[in-house]
Amino acid sequence: MTPAVEFRGVSVRFGRTTALSPLDLTVARGETLAMLGPSGSGKSTALKALAGFVVPSTGRVLLDGEDVTALPPHRRGLGVVVQSYALFPHMRVEANVAFGLKARKTPRAETAGRVAEALELVGMGKYARRYPRELSGGQQQRVALARALAIRPRVLLLDEPLSALDAALREDMVAELLRLRAELPDTTLIYVTHDQGEALALADRIAVMRDSKLVELGPSRELYQRPSTEFTASFLGASNLIPVELIQADGTRVRLGDRELAADPSGTFRAGQPVALGVRPHRVGITAADAPGALPAVLRGVQWRGTGFRLDLEFAHDGNEVRAEVPDIDGLPNVGQRVGVSIPDGCPLVGVG
Repeated sequence: MTPAVEFRGVSVRFGRTTALSPLDLTVARGETLAMLGPSGSGKSTALKALAGFVVPSTGRVLLDGEDVTALPPHRRGLGVVVQSYALFPHMRVEANVAFGLKARKTPRAETAGRVAEALELVGMGKYARRYPRELSGGQQQRVALARALAIRPRVLLLDEPLSALDAALREDMVAELLRLRAELPDTTLIYVTHDQGEALALADRIAVMRDSKLVELGPSRELYQRPSTEFTASFLGASNLIPVELIQADGTRVRLGDRELAADPSGTFRAGQPVALGVRPHRVGITAADAPGALPAVLRGVQWRGTGFRLDLEFAHDGNEVRAEVPDIDGLPNVGQRVGVSIPDGCPLVGVG
């Protein structure tokens, strides 16, 4: 089947600045792809090249097999939602949602029905006559979604759509987007974000971006559980990267302090290559300092996070730091106290440096 979206060697340069290194990427019809990375990683530039807002320096952009690299944005048939909502303040909600349809010269009778349909889809049907200033941030974002959906796009692009909302509203909107995914199974969704929680919740696959390049691409759960790069392990899920020594060349056994651990290697390694275990903070166990099999450490910091504590620890054997997340329990050790740290078998092993 022809992919919904293809980037073929697409790069974007502004003078001497490379905003996007040559990108090769395909997205299937009906798939949700998250492009995840920090600011300046190239993810929004890739989206703008797809939408037609920037002209690629090299390469081609295809939609359903058609080369659209030279087409203006309004002829690509894409729905776009950005973090600023971009609603017209002097227009009522219904007029904002109808804007793209009118630009496409959709008949008035059909426009009214599609506006009502799109507003109902995002739960904003009763707000059609209001102005944007009369809506909350979350409601304005729903209107922006309705405007994008009203044209019935084959591909829906969302560029940091929730970053302007508070935490509670973001959670509500993630739930809303999941519902929309279920109701629009044939719509391809490309979601740009720096929030790994949003990416993991929404995406079938995640494209991890860094320094204008695609670092890693794969199914969401696979990337979370078995990242193959140091950057993905630390950025997607905030893993501790704990330096270890290879015992077996295939990476299945490593040494940490005086302990041997089973590891889950993500690739092949050469003798003497620096490697690290990617250990999620919630998998780091805290025990008594003299507990059998525990690695001695010193507690350097404690933060209460509502549902539990974040502990910053320092290994006694090499001075490296490790972070743990533990439940809200009584009897927490004091800062400066010696404790034992347990690391489970089976953590992913990645090359570093």
